[in-house]
Amino acid sequence: MTVQQDAPGAGDTQDLEVWIDQDLCTGDGICVQYAPEVFELDIDGLAYVKSPEDELLQDKGATTPVPLPLLQDVVDSAKECPGDCIHVRRVSDSVEVFGPDAA
Repeated sequence: MTVQQDAPGAGDTQDLEVWIDQDLCTGDGICVQYAPEVFELDIDGLAYVKSPEDELLQDKGATTPVPLPLLQDVVDSAKECPGDCIHVRRVSDSVEVFGPDAA
């Protein structure tokens, strides 16, 4: 299966971003196992997204682009997250396409 088949309705995947709601994060680290290039656990035990330059983004609601080669890993992270705290949305209109608030 291709990424597009696994991720229906994602549109142009270069226009997707991901963020984590740390208030709901359980610190299980499943996201880091799936996509360590995008997610990282910090010293507080919670997961955060990383910038394309590999910088940990600790501001509340910080977003990072979803790289096309990692789309399925990021989607799997959102699906498997026990805290339902990973949100993937379109940049163009901020509509969540994967995560707890996806239609």
